Amino acid sequence: MFSFIKKGLDKTLGAIKEILPEKVEKIDKTLLEEILIESDIPYELVEEIIYYLPPSQTVARADVKRVLQSYFMYENTQKDTPTKPFVELVIGVNGAGKTTTIAKLAHIYKKENQSTLLGAADTFRAAAIEQLKSWAEKIDVGIVYTAQGHDPSAVAYDTISSALAKKIDHVIIDTAGRLHNQVNLSNELKKIVRICDKALLGAPHRKILILDGTQGSSAINQAKAFHEMISIDGIIITKLDGTAKGGSLFGIAKALQLPILYVGVGEGRDDLIAFNPTDYIDTILDSIFTPTNG
Repeated sequence: MFSFIKKGLDKTLGAIKEILPEKVEKIDKTLLEEILIESDIPYELVEEIIYYLPPSQTVARADVKRVLQSYFMYENTQKDTPTKPFVELVIGVNGAGKTTTIAKLAHIYKKENQSTLLGAADTFRAAAIEQLKSWAEKIDVGIVYTAQGHDPSAVAYDTISSALAKKIDHVIIDTAGRLHNQVNLSNELKKIVRICDKALLGAPHRKILILDGTQGSSAINQAKAFHEMISIDGIIITKLDGTAKGGSLFGIAKALQLPILYVGVGEGRDDLIAFNPTDYIDTILDSIFTPTNG
C-alpha cells in the first residue's frame, strides 16, 4: 500500500525535499509551516495545525502525526442495503477523471468477484457515452446507455431495473459534468436522485464526488457546491500523482467533513486505491523525519 501512496505523492515528496534536503529528528515549526503551505494545505489550516502542536519551537514526529490525524476522522461507511444492487451515483465536473474512475471502481469490484452494471447517464456528451462504453468493453462489465440528448434519469432507472432483474451486486451511474454553478445541472442531479429512489427504495446508496487532485485546495468550492445540491457521501481524488499539491487532502477533508474513499495514482485500471489516512500521513512524515524518531 505504501508504494502506491508514495507513487501518488511523488511530486509532493519532491517539493518537500527541496525545502528540507535532509531528514530531521525534530523540525522547527517555521520550517514545518513552509512545508505544509508548499504542499497546498490552506494557510488557515496550517495555522491551526501549528497552534495545536506543543509550545516548543521544535516538534517531534509523534506530535505532528497526532495533529494531522485529527483531520481524517470521517468514517468511510456504506449504508446497509436490504437488497442488491448497491447503487452509486458518480458526480464531478468534466475533466476530473470521472469516467475513468468509474471504470477503475468497477474493476475493483470485479476483482472482488462482485458483478457490476454501469449506467451512462451523462447523455449531454456523446463522447462521455462512448468513453464509458469503451471502458465497459475493456474491463468486461455490462452497461446501459442511450443516444445523446435522451433523459439521463431514464438511463438511471433502466440501469437499476436491469440490475435488479439480473441480481447484479453493484450499479455505478455516470452523470453530466457541466459547470457546477448551473441551475439546470442542479435540477438534473436532484431528479436523477429521485428517480433512483423510485427504481429501488433508498437508492442511490452512495453519492460520490470526483475531484481533480491537480486543482488542489481550489477544488473545495466546487465540492461544496455539489454537496449543497445533493449531499455527497464520499470523495475520490484523481490524478494525485500529477501534482505537488498532495497536502490539499487535509483542506478537502476539513472543509467538507466527508470521507475520502479512494485516490487515483495513475492511468492504469489498478491505479485506484482505497484511501488510508495513516498510510498517507506516514508517507509525508517519512520524508521529513529520520526513521530513528519512530
